[in-house]
Amino acid sequence: MDAIWGAESGAVEWVQGWGSWLEPIMLVITQLGSKALFVAVLPLVFWSVHAGLGARLTVVLLGSATVNGVLKPAAHGPRPYWYDTGVRPLSTESSFGAPSGHAQTAVTLWGYLAALAARPRVWAAALVLIGLICLSRVYLGVHFFTDLLGGLAVGALLLWLVLRYERRAVAWWRSRPLVAQMGLAVGLSAVGPLLVVLLNATLWSGWTVPEVWIGPVPPDPDAGAVADAASVSGALLGVLVGFTLLDRRGWYSADGSLITRASRYVTGITGVVLIFVVVNLAFPASASAAAEYTAFLAATLWASLGAPELFIRMRMADRDPAAEEEPAVLGEG
Repeated sequence: MDAIWGAESGAVEWVQGWGSWLEPIMLVITQLGSKALFVAVLPLVFWSVHAGLGARLTVVLLGSATVNGVLKPAAHGPRPYWYDTGVRPLSTESSFGAPSGHAQTAVTLWGYLAALAARPRVWAAALVLIGLICLSRVYLGVHFFTDLLGGLAVGALLLWLVLRYERRAVAWWRSRPLVAQMGLAVGLSAVGPLLVVLLNATLWSGWTVPEVWIGPVPPDPDAGAVADAASVSGALLGVLVGFTLLDRRGWYSADGSLITRASRYVTGITGVVLIFVVVNLAFPASASAAAEYTAFLAATLWASLGAPELFIRMRMADRDPAAEEEPAVLGEG
């Protein structure tokens, strides 16, 4: 791959040469595929817009993130600015680069929404957004073009699988006993971290940074990969358990006045922020993977179960009667 990365480094530098005026624009665009955006926006959709849609998006994106979290350490690919000092690091990353998580997420998120809307204009807008997100990753110096192609391919495959099998998968999940659901949730959430640790202990055992990577490589990219896998694992366990238990309690409706919807979001997101603050204070800096796992598990369990139950008790929301007939993540409201 050295010859390919060498050629692509020149292409990345060429894109960065389009002008420094693009930097703030690209920094904003790249957030459309970032973890921070999803932490803020997915609860907004679930609590205050449409609970069924919010739940579906959350599970789809966490599933995609789990796959990406395994593929990155499996490939052990560099970031352009790790590889070539001529590439400016306009953004920095602590884990490996291939396939691009932003490209993969953009396809699964915006492609999924476009498929639900089933309108040519929405599809056109989704394709434009996906293209801009990919361009932002090149401009910022954090992805090669091959990283993006890999992310787009994986994202497209996952999107196809979701659109084809989602309803059957949800119906099958809801037909399982609670004990089986909880066991499956634990097992699915553990797949990512276990595979990452296994890859580091076997395929990449004793790996060191290649001499040809002459840029500012993070001290321990493998540790970054483990921390990323831990955060996704905790989040996936939290939402699977939370949505399952909420479904069994009668689900939840995001209907209400604008003031009620806004109040729910402010209340809920305050809880999320407090959880992250408390966990960061409780864990030492050296325990990054444990802190990530704990924070995302607690935050997603609160978002998917604790907050909706609080809203119902405070009469800020109602149960969703349609949940009795439809799968919870496909329900109305």
